[in-house]
Formats: sequence, structure tokens, C-alpha cells
Amino acid sequence: MIDKPEKEWFAEWFNHPLYLKVYSHRNDDEARTCLETIISKTGLESFEPSGIAVMDIACGAGRHALELARQGFRTTANDLSPFLLECTRSQAEQENISIECTREDMRHITAENRYDLVVQLFASFGYFKTKEEDLQVLQNVYRSLKNDGWYILDLMNPVYLKKNLIPTSSRNIEGLNVSEQRSIKSNRVIKQITIRSSDESISFEESVRLYSLKTMEDMLESTGFIIDGIIGNYKGAAYNTETSPRMMIFAKKEELKRS
Repeated sequence: MIDKPEKEWFAEWFNHPLYLKVYSHRNDDEARTCLETIISKTGLESFEPSGIAVMDIACGAGRHALELARQGFRTTANDLSPFLLECTRSQAEQENISIECTREDMRHITAENRYDLVVQLFASFGYFKTKEEDLQVLQNVYRSLKNDGWYILDLMNPVYLKKNLIPTSSRNIEGLNVSEQRSIKSNRVIKQITIRSSDESISFEESVRLYSLKTMEDMLESTGFIIDGIIGNYKGAAYNTETSPRMMIFAKKEELKRS
């Protein structure tokens, strides 16, 4: 008898309707602020949006991808979850905005020399079991970018997270009790989520590898990227190892040198 391969945590959890309820506190204002910072710091605000091709590589329900499309950028919303992609597609149809939705595992992105900007936001990097798989993501992004294209990688700052981790929390959402237990083990932040209603209890786990800035810089540079800058929050504040909640890296695919 052949054993079925173990299902990866994100494939199950991100495709469950309760996911959006648990993360209903994420809002469009935050996404808009984040994108304003990105567009400003990359200098893309100087160009006509319709001439800029952008991919949100792990778009979720489309907060950032939809905002990019609203602003006129040629936007590709990519995710592995059929449920979340359908949320994105449905919202785009309601607003009558143009967006391309693709369903590809970020380890197997197939685009080449297509995008001026790739964004990977809200700690959507480090899901996989091995560092080699994460490196494959970076290589795929590099290949998908045009020369001089930008890659914006938004990570949790591990130093700040370890000092400010909230081990347990509980809240009520639309008749559901959501309890969350957080820990850091083997350089991964683990969140156990239990959702209880009057009828049932269901649990999910999130597991994201934490990367130091030095390790991340080494991985990006080994792929061919040039590190242009690092900021510490979505408003564009300077990065501080001790006090910044985010570690948002601005990397660029260097133009090929001609002999």
C-alpha cells in the first residue's frame, strides 16, 4: 500500500473558509499604505501604471493585488488556494477591474522576464520544510522579473518577534471562539489555531521559518539580486533590528552587463 503524501499545512488552512474569518482584522487601509510605500520607494510612481506588470506571488484573498489593479497596474494575482483565488476573482468582477488570477505553487512559478515588480507580502515566505525550497522561490522570482525589475519581500523581524511574542490569545468572531497559541521552535514561529463553535471544534497549524537579515541578504545575493534597501514597517520607517516589527527588503534584478 502506497502512503499518501503528507498535506502541507498551508494547502489545507488557506483553502478553508474560516481562514478569512480568523484574519478579518486585516484591512484595505493597511494594504493601501503598504503599496504606497512600495510604489514610492521603487520609483514606479513616475511611470504610467498600465505599462507596469506586477505579480503578487501569494495574494491570499487579494488585498494587495486588487489595490494594485485599482491603481491601473497590469496585475497578476497568484496563489495556491482555489478558495482565496476565487475571492479575489469575485471581488475584481464586482468592481469591474482587470486582474489575471493564476494558481501556481511559488516553488514552481513558470513566468520568465515578465514582471517589473513582484511582491511577497505579510510573511508569505518560509512556509516550506527546507531552506532549499525557499531558495527555489527566490530563483523563480528572479527569473520571472525583467531586467531592473523589483522584488519586495516582507518578512517578520525575528529579533523583534522573539522579544514581543504573545504566547496565547483568545477572541470571539461572529459566534466563534478563536484561541491561538504561539511558540518559536527550531527557528520557526508556530501558531496553533483552535476555532470553536457551539457545534464543533477545529484546529489548524501555521509554521513559518524565521530568517535573519544577514541570511536573507546572502540568499538574495546568491540568486543574483542587488539589495537596494530595507524598511521596518509599512509606512516606510527605517529598519531597526531591535524595534522594527517588519523586515521589508527591496531587491532588484540587476540589468545584464553587456560585453
